[in-house]
Amino acid sequence: MDETWIIRPARADDVPAVVAMLADDPLGAKREGDPADERYLAAFARIDANPYDELIVAERGGKVLGTMQLTYLAGLSRLGAERCQIEAVRVDASTRGQGLGREMMRWAIDRARARGCAIVQLTSDKSRTDAHRFYDSLGFDASHEGYKLSLSPS
Repeated sequence: MDETWIIRPARADDVPAVVAMLADDPLGAKREGDPADERYLAAFARIDANPYDELIVAERGGKVLGTMQLTYLAGLSRLGAERCQIEAVRVDASTRGQGLGREMMRWAIDRARARGCAIVQLTSDKSRTDAHRFYDSLGFDASHEGYKLSLSPS
């Protein structure tokens, strides 16, 4: 079996594996649904059509084992610089601890740098202490307090 990870833009047929990884933790289990739900494919189509969004997967041996979403944000601060927001970073449970998350993050940072981004940023739920240690080890600085407001369907 090929031991190299391939990191690439996701395709529609990757969506069920991505959704399964999003659901495979205590937080995701509460908010994700059936991977076959058409809303996931509709969301993928919007992401795929937007040049400022990228859904990324990592695969080995033809199996999707990691995912993340990169969103490029324009802004006036930092002299009008673009920033890269990294979201929904997940590694399949069978692959955790093998260095894939670190390789994915390096790949994302290199991609943002090549695009001319001035900063890479991310948020992580306060309960994800292992993730916080991981991001600290990559040189990220917990410099801000984040806020969210969930909007219920009316």
